[in-house]
Amino acid sequence: MVAWLAIVVFTVAYILIATEKVHRVAAALGGAVLMLVLGATNAEHAFFSEESGVDWNVIFLLLGMMLIVVVLQRTGAFEFVAIWAAKRARGRPFRVMVLLVVVTAVASAVLDNVTTVLLVAPVTLLVCERLAVPVAPYLIAEVLASNIGGTATLVGDPPNIIIASRAGLSYNDFLIHLAPIVVVLMVVFIGLCRWLFRRAFVANPERAEAVMALRERDAIRDVRLLVISLVVLAAVTVAFVLHTVLHLEPSVVALIGGLVLLALSGLNAESVAKDVEWPTLVFFAGLFVMVGALVNTGVIDTLAKSATEATEGRLMLASGVLLWASAGISAIVDNIPYVATMSPVVADLVQANGGDSAQVLWWSLALGADLGGNATAVGASANVVMLGLAERSGHRISFWQFTKYGLVVAFVTILISTAYVWLRYFAFAA
Repeated sequence: MVAWLAIVVFTVAYILIATEKVHRVAAALGGAVLMLVLGATNAEHAFFSEESGVDWNVIFLLLGMMLIVVVLQRTGAFEFVAIWAAKRARGRPFRVMVLLVVVTAVASAVLDNVTTVLLVAPVTLLVCERLAVPVAPYLIAEVLASNIGGTATLVGDPPNIIIASRAGLSYNDFLIHLAPIVVVLMVVFIGLCRWLFRRAFVANPERAEAVMALRERDAIRDVRLLVISLVVLAAVTVAFVLHTVLHLEPSVVALIGGLVLLALSGLNAESVAKDVEWPTLVFFAGLFVMVGALVNTGVIDTLAKSATEATEGRLMLASGVLLWASAGISAIVDNIPYVATMSPVVADLVQANGGDSAQVLWWSLALGADLGGNATAVGASANVVMLGLAERSGHRISFWQFTKYGLVVAFVTILISTAYVWLRYFAFAA
């Protein structure tokens, strides 16, 4: 009975978020409170459980990187990059988008997609303002690119960190198995951008000429703070890559980096705190509690085990079902709690099938969860962050405005990934 009530609460909250009848933060918090009141979860599970509660690693990773971004904004670095990007693209809107999405994808693989969105969004807002083009298409394209690019590495997307931990996979394993398909997907994605966002590519010659006349160097307001910020950001990036060696969670690295930079900057802490995206952090907490309730009541586990039983012993079928089911579920719930729930099931399935050939299931899970997160505005952490940044800047993007593009990109990339998995792991297998 409680499980059914949890499903109803989650469904209603999701509908409210999708239709935007109420603000997404209010819907997520309201749903979380109802889950607690109904007994679908409790305080211990909601706030202290690793499997069915708030993922504090994600919350603190976001908080730490938000602090770094807020301080970096004070230096004029984003204006510098914005002018540089616009000048390199000669002020032509489509070229600007291509440049920004490629930079976003590469940065997402090196850092992570959430951090990249936090860094790139302010640049995008300034570029679009300079060129007098609509902001929404560029922000949407970038966050979709961030989820694709982040798929390539262990640290690129939070679900990959969970998978690596459960499966004992290395940074190089992700590069070898996922980076090749990500390169293909980015080429296809750029082609999709030309079609999906074609109405946004209206050049303004006067604005383009004005941008070409600007000097990037004039945008820098505080050289000392810029140097300090870049040193801290570089140290955080290196620590992300070496987090398994350092035995530090990315969230700890980000939080230390944010607090150290705040201390070294000499800025007023209260002023910096006001610019942190607190509503986004609160929304994540509410969403985690709701999804955790579905985990706690066995709803997600039942779905996962049903899929496992239906494909037992048939590795190629299991891989395909896992890929598409992960994409579908990650489009509805955030892919982080989904992967946290599904990874033990996949581990059992890999063990049951035996041999190295069954490792393909981990890659199917990663591709499905990471790319499926592009389908809707709440499918991936980066999507939620981007919507929050857009709203804060006065360029609100609705759930459906994002989703009508995300669904197309998710479907096409999952379709190509299905072909990749079959060709690489099954077509020429002995």
